[in-house]
Amino acid sequence: MTNRRDFLKTTSMATVAVTLPSFGLKAAEVIKVQSVITQKPIVLSTWNFGIPANTAAWEILKNNGRALDAVEAGVKIPEGDPTERSVGYGGRPDRDGRVTLDACIMDELSNIGAVGCLEYIKHPISVARAVMEKTPHVMLVGDGALQFALSQGFVKENLLLEESEKEWKEWLKTSQYKPIANIENHDTIGMIALDTHGNLSGACTTSGMAFKMHGRLGDSPIIGAGLYVDNEIGAATATGHGEEVIRIVGCHLVVELIRQGKSPQKACEEAVERIVKLTKLRNKNLKDIQVGFIALNKKGETGAYCIQGGFNYAVHDATGNRLIDAEYFTK
Repeated sequence: MTNRRDFLKTTSMATVAVTLPSFGLKAAEVIKVQSVITQKPIVLSTWNFGIPANTAAWEILKNNGRALDAVEAGVKIPEGDPTERSVGYGGRPDRDGRVTLDACIMDELSNIGAVGCLEYIKHPISVARAVMEKTPHVMLVGDGALQFALSQGFVKENLLLEESEKEWKEWLKTSQYKPIANIENHDTIGMIALDTHGNLSGACTTSGMAFKMHGRLGDSPIIGAGLYVDNEIGAATATGHGEEVIRIVGCHLVVELIRQGKSPQKACEEAVERIVKLTKLRNKNLKDIQVGFIALNKKGETGAYCIQGGFNYAVHDATGNRLIDAEYFTK
C-alpha cells in the first residue's frame, strides 16, 4: 500500500507546500485524496465468454444493483449456452459419459454457497446461491445437491449434448486423459464485481475437465481456491487446472497479498509464481499446466496473470466492455 512518503516521491508536486486557501490543505495532500477515488461499478470475468457475461452483469450494476445479483446473472449466460463446451449446458462429460457441474458464490458479507458434482441442472450457480441462502450448509454435492435443487424448483434435464456424446465415445477409443493448456476443456467462468455501493461479490462455475474421473472436483466450487471475496480488501477468481489452484488455495492467497499492500496485478503474479515454484519442485512439466487469476480491489483496480500465454479476460466499466490478453510467466 502506498504511504505518504512514497506518494510524495512519485508526485510531480512532491516539493510543493503551498496551502490552498479554501481548505487549508497542501496541494500534494489534495492529489493524495483524489488518488483514492474508487472506480465503480466494475466487473471482470474470465475468457472470451466473459464479454456476454459482463453485458448481463452490467445491466444490474449500472442500475445500482447488488454485485451478488450481477455475478449470478452474468455467469448464467455461458452456463446456459450449449456452444460453450466447458461450462454448464454443453459442458463435456466425465469419463463415464456424465456431465457434472461445479459452482460457488460469495457475497460482501462472506455468505457462501457451493455445489459439486451436480448433474441434470443447467444453472449450478443458482443452486449454489440457494445453498447459501436457504440451508445451514455451505456446500452440497452429488445426489444430495440434486435432491436439494429439485426441492427448490429447479428443472431436471439432460445436459449431455449429441456433440459431446460423440466426442466422449471417440475419446473412449484411447481413454487417454491428458488435458492440454488453453484447450477449452478445462476452462471456467469466474466473475468478480464491485457495485455502486462499494460492495464486492463473486461467482465461479464450470463443468470441469473433460473426461475426468467421475466425482472429481477442481477448484471452482471451493471457496478460497477458485474464488474468494473479502469486502474490506478485494476479490479474486481463477481458471485452468484446478488441482494446481487448490494446492496453494490460490484466490485466498491473491486477496491476502492485496491485504498486505500489493496491487491486484502483483498479487496475481505472485500467486502464479508460487504455482510455478511448486511445479518445478515436484518435477512436473510446466508446459502442461495453465492457471490464470483475475483480481479486483476496493478501489476498482484490476489485475490478471497466468502461466502460459493465451488466457484472456473481460472487463466492463463505465468506459465499456473489452477483452484483454493477460500477461504471462512463460515468455
